[in-house]
Amino acid sequence: MCVCVCVCTCMCKCCDRYMESYKMAIARIIAFILFCSSICHVPSLAVILRTTDKIVWANEFEPIELTCLIESISTNNPRIEWKKIKNGIPSYVYFQNRISGDLEHRAQLREPANILIFNATRTDTAEYRCEVAAIDDQRHFDEILINLAVRVRPVVPRCSVPDAVTVGTSSELRCLENEGFPAAQYRWFHNNEELPLDPKTSPRLINSSYTINQDTGSLKFRRVKKDDAGEYYCQAKNDAGHAQCPPQKMEVYDIDIVGIFLKSLAAFVAFICITVGICHAHKHGCFSSKDHSDNNYKTPGHEHGVVYGDPDEGHFRHKSSFVI
Repeated sequence: MCVCVCVCTCMCKCCDRYMESYKMAIARIIAFILFCSSICHVPSLAVILRTTDKIVWANEFEPIELTCLIESISTNNPRIEWKKIKNGIPSYVYFQNRISGDLEHRAQLREPANILIFNATRTDTAEYRCEVAAIDDQRHFDEILINLAVRVRPVVPRCSVPDAVTVGTSSELRCLENEGFPAAQYRWFHNNEELPLDPKTSPRLINSSYTINQDTGSLKFRRVKKDDAGEYYCQAKNDAGHAQCPPQKMEVYDIDIVGIFLKSLAAFVAFICITVGICHAHKHGCFSSKDHSDNNYKTPGHEHGVVYGDPDEGHFRHKSSFVI
């Protein structure tokens, strides 16, 4: 009987210890679950934004979408705004649930907070800021910046090609285009064949002395050769497209025919000017020599050597004797 009582007492003590350990384990598990739950719920208490591209390129007159993705938010109907920042001055693009500013009628807001521009123009190049405010989140505000650059196709460049040059002299051909964005790179063509940047890479042009500046559009000949004669045109190109000027012909002469003609023309013009000047001066009496002095008046001589005196004297005198 005593043995049974002892055994029961020991079993009860063991059960109590087991239950206490079990309760402690359950409490630890519940604490761990609560801890994990609190960690997992932190992001939902903050509004967080991201974008697929912070630097966006677009071609002019083509559509482009600026992405403003909401990764985390717990507030319903958050306030969404877009601003355009150009030259440091911000202006509204999306405000009070409507598109405004210079994008009005050219853009729309797409879920969740993206801006779609239907036809981008060069004036849309700027920095754009997406702002989201969520009043029910612990972190209730976030923003993201996106740089938009609109590429503009070059227009027809202005080309300058001399009509004629002399063998052995230097010459320069120019090409300029200032509408495209980013700035265009220039290429030159001779008789419909592109000129390589280094003439030594072409067996046909290995003796040529030209240099090409792709940034300025200059084609310079250090010494012109007869083979350099022909038609030239320039092409301006960037990532948005290209444009070229009409071909222009350059002739190469052994002697300076143009220089001789211009010098002869200048001499002829100078001769005409001098002749006209002399005629004009003569017409206005610049070359006449009339003596208007009355003191040197002489009475004309008369026959027989008689010189008449002053009529007031009433007689005449013989200045020489008569010959009988």
